[in-house]
Amino acid sequence: MSQRGQSVQYARSPLLASKTPVWRSKLIVAGIAFGFLMLAARAVFVQVIDNSFFQHQGEVRFVRTLELPADRGRILDRNGLILASDIPSPSIWAVPENVERDDPAVKAKLRQVAKLLGMPQKDLDQKLDDDDKSFVWLKRQVDDPVARQIAELDIKGIHLRKEYKRRYPMGEAAAHVAGFTNIENTGQEGIELAFDKELAGKAGSRRVIKDRLGAVVEDTGEQVPPIEGKDIQLSLDDRIQSVAYEKLRDAVIANKARAGSVVVVDAVSGELLAMANYPSFDPNDRHNLTGEQLRNRAMTDVFEPGSTMKPVTVATALELGRVKPTTIIDTNPGRITVSGATIHDDENFGVLTVEGVIQKSSNVGATKISQRMTAHEMWDSFTAMGFGQKPQTVFPGAVTGRLRPWKSWRPIEQATMSYGYGLSASLFQIAHAYTAFANNGKIIPVTLVKASVPPIGVRVFSPEVASEVRKMMHMAASPGGTAPLAQTEGYSVGGKTGTAHKQEGKGYAGNKYRAWYTGMSPIDKPRIIVAVMIDEPSAGKYFGGLVAAPVFSQVVQETLRIMDVLPDLAVAQQVH
Repeated sequence: MSQRGQSVQYARSPLLASKTPVWRSKLIVAGIAFGFLMLAARAVFVQVIDNSFFQHQGEVRFVRTLELPADRGRILDRNGLILASDIPSPSIWAVPENVERDDPAVKAKLRQVAKLLGMPQKDLDQKLDDDDKSFVWLKRQVDDPVARQIAELDIKGIHLRKEYKRRYPMGEAAAHVAGFTNIENTGQEGIELAFDKELAGKAGSRRVIKDRLGAVVEDTGEQVPPIEGKDIQLSLDDRIQSVAYEKLRDAVIANKARAGSVVVVDAVSGELLAMANYPSFDPNDRHNLTGEQLRNRAMTDVFEPGSTMKPVTVATALELGRVKPTTIIDTNPGRITVSGATIHDDENFGVLTVEGVIQKSSNVGATKISQRMTAHEMWDSFTAMGFGQKPQTVFPGAVTGRLRPWKSWRPIEQATMSYGYGLSASLFQIAHAYTAFANNGKIIPVTLVKASVPPIGVRVFSPEVASEVRKMMHMAASPGGTAPLAQTEGYSVGGKTGTAHKQEGKGYAGNKYRAWYTGMSPIDKPRIIVAVMIDEPSAGKYFGGLVAAPVFSQVVQETLRIMDVLPDLAVAQQVH
C-alpha cells in the first residue's frame, strides 16, 4: 500500500477518541447559568432589597453635610448706631496635592501669596509640604482686597471660603461693653458673650456629594436655610460713652494712676448710658492683650466703698427715726475708740449736725450715728440697696461683693461699715445703690438693654428721706464740702467722695489708694447718676474730691447737654 493513500492519525489518545456524555455538558451549562442567576439575585438583593448598608458606606465616603452659617446680628446703641457688625473676611485654604509646586510660574505666584498673607515663604511651604492632605488652612479671615488679589492669581489647589469677622467702630472706647468674638464668630466677652445665642442665630445645612478631591459634584437634598441672628439694641449712647471714656482716660494719665472706671446711669429709666474702663483694648486688633486690659473693672473689681456709704448710713437712721437732719452730733476731739480701736477724722470737726457729717465726711460722726441702730437694721438697709447681692444683670462677670451676715458683726465692724470699711462692692453696684436716692427712695434695676417700659422700683426709703439725703450730698459738693470740684456749670449736683487704702492680703497698702466719687444731677430731679473710680493715683493727689470729682463734673456737664436737659442753675448763681 502506498503511503500517499494512508490517512493521517493526529492522536491516538483513547480519551479524545471517546465520546463525551450529553449529561455532562448539560451539567456544565446549568452550573454556569446557576452562577449567573445567583449573581443576579445578589445584585437585586444589594441594590433593591437591602441597599441601606452600601448606601451608608457610599455616603460616608462621598456625601457631606455643609453648614450654611447664619449672619450674626448687630449690636446697636440706643440710637441705632452700630457698635458691632460683620464684615466680609474670606479665609484662604488649599489642597496641597493639587498645587503644582514644581511649575516655575506657580512658584512665582506662591511667593506673591506669601507676601499678600504676610507670612514667611518657608511657613507657606511648610503648610503645602504634606501632599497627603486634602485640606489645609493657609490663613483665616484676611481682608477682602487681599482675598481678591489671591483669587486673581488663579492658582490650582488654592481656594477661598466666604467668612466674616466682627468690626467694632468705637474701638477701645466701648470694648468692655461690646466685648468680642473668636475666629469662629462665637462671643467671648461682653455683650457678644451675654447675648451670643440671640446674636448667632441658627446655621442652615446643605447635603452634597464630593469627589475625592473635595470638590462638590451635586446636591443630594433640600437646603435648610439659616436663621439669621437678631440685632441687640443696648441702652448705651455712643456719644456719652465716648465722652466718659475720654475724660476717664485723661484723668488716669494725668494722675499717673494704674486704672480707672466710670459708670453713667439714667436715673429715671435705670438704663446704662455709659460704662468705660482704662486701660482698654482695641477689639479690632487683639494681639498681645493682657488681663489688665481685658478686665471690665466697673463690673468685676470690688473694693471697700469708703465714704460713699455714709449717705446710706444716714438715710437708714433717718428712715428709722433715730436722727433728723438737724440732730447734733459731737465729733470732738476728732476721734473715737470702739472696742479698743481708734477711729479718726482728717481733722477735728467739733460739733456737727447730721447734715454736717455728710458735708464734712466725718468718720466719727458716721460711727456715732451707727451706734443708734442695731447691726440687723443696718444690714437690712445695705442688702436692700444691693450690697452683698448678686447684681441682676445679664452682663458676664458681674461680682457680688462682700457683706457678712449681721450676726457676726462686732461693734468695731458695725462702726467701720458705717463709713464704708469692712464690706466691698463694685462701682456698678454703688451706682445702682444711688438710684434709691435719685428716685425718691425707690431703688430701680439697671439695664444694659434699651428699656421699652418704665422700671419697677422697690421702696427702700421714704421720699422725704431721699430728698433730705440729696440735699446733704449737694452740700458736700458745695464750698465747705469735700468735693467742690464736682460742681458743673449750669447744673446742680450732689454726691459723695470716697478715698480708701487699697487692701493687700489681709492688710492695707500704706501708700496705695482708690479714689472715687458717686453723685447725681440735677439735684432736685436727678436725670443721671455718675460713678467714677481712679485706682492708685500717684501724681501727688489721691483724695476722691481732687482726683475723681473733676471727672464726674466733666461727664455730667457733657451728658446732660447730649440729653437736652435744661440747666437748672444760672451760671452767675454758681459759686466756684
